[in-house]
Amino acid sequence: MCGIAALFSMHSIEKQNIQKMTDIIIHRGPDAFGHEYFESDKWHLGHRRLSILDVSNAGKQPMSYLDNRYWITYNGEIYNYVELRKELENFGYIFRSNTDTEVIMAAYDYWGKDCLAHFNGMWAFVLLDIVCRKIFVSRDRFGVKPLYYWHSSDGVLAFASEIKQFTVLDGWQAKLNPQRAYDFLVWGQFDHTDETMFSGVYQIRRGEAVELNLDELDSFSEKLTVYSWYELQCKEFKGSFDEAADEFRNLLIDAVSLRLRSDVQVGSCLSGGLDSSSIVCIINDLLSQSGKSNIQYTVSAGAKVKRYDESEYIDAVLSERKINGYYVYPEFGTLFDMLDDINWHMEEPFGSTSIYAQWQVYKEAHNRGLTVMLDGQGADESLLGYHNSFGVQFAGLFRNMHFIKLLTEIKACTRIHGYGLSFVIKGILSNILPEYGLNKLRRIYSGGGNRPDWINIDGLGVDEISPNIYTGRKTTSLRELSYSELMASNLQMLLHYADRDSMAHSVETRLPFLDYRLVEFILGLPDDYKLSKGITKNVLRESMKNILPQKVRLRMTKLGFVTPEEVWMRENSEFFTTKLKESIELSNGLLNNNCLRLWHDFLNNNRAFDFKFWEMISFANWMNRFSVKL
Repeated sequence: MCGIAALFSMHSIEKQNIQKMTDIIIHRGPDAFGHEYFESDKWHLGHRRLSILDVSNAGKQPMSYLDNRYWITYNGEIYNYVELRKELENFGYIFRSNTDTEVIMAAYDYWGKDCLAHFNGMWAFVLLDIVCRKIFVSRDRFGVKPLYYWHSSDGVLAFASEIKQFTVLDGWQAKLNPQRAYDFLVWGQFDHTDETMFSGVYQIRRGEAVELNLDELDSFSEKLTVYSWYELQCKEFKGSFDEAADEFRNLLIDAVSLRLRSDVQVGSCLSGGLDSSSIVCIINDLLSQSGKSNIQYTVSAGAKVKRYDESEYIDAVLSERKINGYYVYPEFGTLFDMLDDINWHMEEPFGSTSIYAQWQVYKEAHNRGLTVMLDGQGADESLLGYHNSFGVQFAGLFRNMHFIKLLTEIKACTRIHGYGLSFVIKGILSNILPEYGLNKLRRIYSGGGNRPDWINIDGLGVDEISPNIYTGRKTTSLRELSYSELMASNLQMLLHYADRDSMAHSVETRLPFLDYRLVEFILGLPDDYKLSKGITKNVLRESMKNILPQKVRLRMTKLGFVTPEEVWMRENSEFFTTKLKESIELSNGLLNNNCLRLWHDFLNNNRAFDFKFWEMISFANWMNRFSVKL
């Protein structure tokens, strides 16, 4: 995993620009760097390298292929590059290195833009074709690897792995994108469109690509014409539940096996939940088969407040499998010492202090010499692991008048998870009522809705609507919910966080549950194979029999890399009151003193805990850190 940069213009560009773009992301690639210049310095490619495959100089980028016709700057991993390389060798292609980078360029030469469908991996790259005078820019199916672009006022088109790379370029001004700020502050969402919270900065989204003739650079003003090369589709599975579990297991084992390909030390994040524990146990089996189980390492986040601590499940995996496990214990005392650094790396505000816990995990991984870490992200979205899935399930059964099954599912959910009638009613109404009616209810019961009084919306010029409407999260279909959470909402935010947390510490994250073959298979399964009678992730639980410890396989609670955020806020209420006051000041008039009313309602137990207060603090800190203007 690495960091990339590219500049294109109709006039010459000073070489120091691309160099500054790569210098500012040395954390993404501390092992090597490179720059190449073309067309009388009008086209520039830059790269920072984190050596994973073929750590020799043969893997240095930017890399060329076919007598310097193709040049590429690339971030990511093509996990099936070994198989693709053999296929391309049969077509007559010759390779000088053992990297996947050369395979991408050979595949592009042979298949053209259709090469993307042959890749199983995560990537963001800019490929320059000198002969055709064009660039081919692409991002992987689910957007694991980031790719941004910005068009300067003097006509320079810049591509980058991180937004901060644009801050070193002439003409940069950090201006707020009001709509995306509204979406984050009011609804807690970002990365659900091609826009960022910086006005004028865009992302190539998951499964998108661009082909651009470099002789026509002056034909567009700000936004590129992109096309979607991948749309998540599924094939209906007709087999039995047991057959589904067998196929699921085989696909997951193969996905894990592919992601163990590395020339450096590989470890795993272990939260104690079903997803990360499954990956860790499968790795243990694969390493045991080759007599290497003694080299397996995990890193976990614990908590000193018991209800937020998952060490009993983590230890169950470690002890049964005899794995070397490391722990970190994120403390409130260092949270605000690190906030500036975390926000600098996140580049956009983040929604809870769980990101701080993840930061600490990857910091420990780096300190332990673990350059590659496997993690379980993507499973909750495809396997209906989040408990908002119950609301969609209830709403779907209600709408289709399956009242007997609805009653059965409600009883099971209540028995297993302890949810009351209000959870059921909220789940049904939030997915079937029109937005107008929902906003009235939100204002009555929580003081929220689409126009809360703690944010000064007037003058922002925003559409006061919930992103859930156009991202598809407001639905009565569980399959549509999974699609939305994978492709348009929840996962996109989590991938952003994971990339920045890991790369801040020069660690590569790999995600077996986002192997596209596995995702497409899961989405084709009947809903009941995933969510039924109050139990989530049914097919995963069944497939992991005799692999996962029973204590973990049958657990019904769900946490993740959480922190005792509510406890920290209550125990340090005066400190947080001060921070909220500071946030109001730093927001340049966007937040107002009604934020403090909400805060005191929470402290006085007149309002339930949520992440809104942290979102306010993080947002204001981000504005200050990047000198963002309204």
